Amino acid sequence: MALYSVAKRTHWFGVALLFISAILLLVTTISAPIIGDISLLRVTLTNKTDIRNSSVSFGSFGYCVLDVPPITTDQDWCGSRHIGYNPADIMARIDHIPFSEMAAGTSDSLTRVMILHPIACALAFIAFLCSLGSGIIGSLVGAFVAFAAWILVLVSIAVDFSLFGIIKHHVNNDKSGSVAKFGPGIWVLLAAFVTLFLGMLTVFFTCCTAQREKKRAGTAGKNEGYPPNTDHGVAAAPRRKKFGLF
Repeated sequence: MALYSVAKRTHWFGVALLFISAILLLVTTISAPIIGDISLLRVTLTNKTDIRNSSVSFGSFGYCVLDVPPITTDQDWCGSRHIGYNPADIMARIDHIPFSEMAAGTSDSLTRVMILHPIACALAFIAFLCSLGSGIIGSLVGAFVAFAAWILVLVSIAVDFSLFGIIKHHVNNDKSGSVAKFGPGIWVLLAAFVTLFLGMLTVFFTCCTAQREKKRAGTAGKNEGYPPNTDHGVAAAPRRKKFGLF
């Protein structure tokens, strides 16, 4: 029973990791233009002064220009939210240095894959809900749903780093003065990849261990207090004591 108790506690730790993964994926999903300060890639522009520090924040479904001039105002501007946009074209218009046709076409295509962010978030939350049940079926379903979400996150990470790696390399080497770096949204996505993987494995293995130990404890309890069976399936008579001692 001690092993069963440990397995149950560890199972709830795995469930908590699945919930944390869903929250982390939600943060990436609501990046710019929904919340401008959460970015997958942040490009600091050349008009940086002691008062002004304009930057472009690229997110899952669009972008924002933060700290927009003139000096007398302090405001952000965000584009519309839609699936697929062209970060290369946006930076080419801002820095007046065009990207190659291949880079522009690649960035436009890869941003459409970011629809996987909310899908993975939804699957991670469904896995969390399924794993809340104490039954082995719910936990197994939760583990397999978490595995599907983990695959989508893996694809998202590969696409996001490839896409924004192209933009980052071009901006930092085009001599325009702008500086690009990965934003918190992409690192949160990487953290979700780790927590989702750990949560999936924990839920899968602990549910099987807990169920096995529960059955073993139940079988042991049934056998206590009953006389052993003979080879013919009939209960053996209790052994008589000799001289009241044996």
